[in-house]
Amino acid sequence: MDFSIASILALDGATNGAVYALLALATVLVFAVTRVIFIPQGEFVAFGALTLALFQTGKVPGTVWFLLVLAALGAVADVADGLRHSQSPTRIAKRVLRTAGYPVAIAVVCIWAAPQNFSLLVQALLTLALVTPFGALIYRLAYQSLADASVLVLLIVSVGVHFALTGLGLFFFGAEGFRNPNFWDARFSAGPLALSGQAIIIFMASLALIVALWLFFERSLYGKALRATAVNRLGARLMGISSDSAGKLTFTMAAFIGALSGLLIGPTTTVFYDSGFLIGLKGFVAAVFAGLSSYPQALIGALAVGLLESFGSFWASSFKEVIVFGSIVPVLLWRSLRDPHTEEH
Repeated sequence: MDFSIASILALDGATNGAVYALLALATVLVFAVTRVIFIPQGEFVAFGALTLALFQTGKVPGTVWFLLVLAALGAVADVADGLRHSQSPTRIAKRVLRTAGYPVAIAVVCIWAAPQNFSLLVQALLTLALVTPFGALIYRLAYQSLADASVLVLLIVSVGVHFALTGLGLFFFGAEGFRNPNFWDARFSAGPLALSGQAIIIFMASLALIVALWLFFERSLYGKALRATAVNRLGARLMGISSDSAGKLTFTMAAFIGALSGLLIGPTTTVFYDSGFLIGLKGFVAAVFAGLSSYPQALIGALAVGLLESFGSFWASSFKEVIVFGSIVPVLLWRSLRDPHTEEH
């Protein structure tokens, strides 16, 4: 291997690492606020890529019908919860409207917009608007009633949600894979390196989202509320911060990040209904490098995963996944020896 090959591999690894960084940040965010190890994070990636692909064909994406089903189930859950707590019909109607109002509205817009063949940018924005509400609905249906459960119980639920979303993804999207067009077809050369416009967009979008998240947590009231919930859930409740609202907001942000990652990675690889699991798992490995607690370490871990994958595919392409996922073992051993063990109460 000479310097030119190493440079090309490093660039490819950094490009993939930028996407894994977004997924790692989402994983750390969800775990910090809700204690949920969110295995299905990768499903949002697949939903984002496949939704845009179906918009490109002029068809109504299966995401629309999937979202309507989840919204209906969420509305039924709100009605049942309201009747169980003897709430007034007006309050129950407001809860149902908050749960299902936006999903139904964006579904109607997408049904109208699908055959219009809008530009790629407009379709990408519609995709983000369509996939993002999945986060709050999944939290409402699968996790809200278990908010005080142990981490192990929440992990088991996450595994179940992953299998459910994968199976439903096959039903609503089909088994066919899609590869989306580039957002920018330009190419730039610098010695042995050939940098594509899509790679530049991936770097810029990742950097912009990371900065936006930093500003959100440092400057906004909602961000500070999420930080308070992550530090001390009981203390946040005593200060009037709703843990349910914090959970819904966190999952909504995770769904947005996943959908954006799907838009970014869609032009670089063919995405199937179950492709998100492997992509999301690499983001999870990066989050484990950070101990599921540190955002800067998650970024570093994501770049390390991208580089391991890139160089591993060069030296032993058949074992690149083994190399990436095997790297988590020494990290876990090191953290096990370094951090004190405490029982969860």
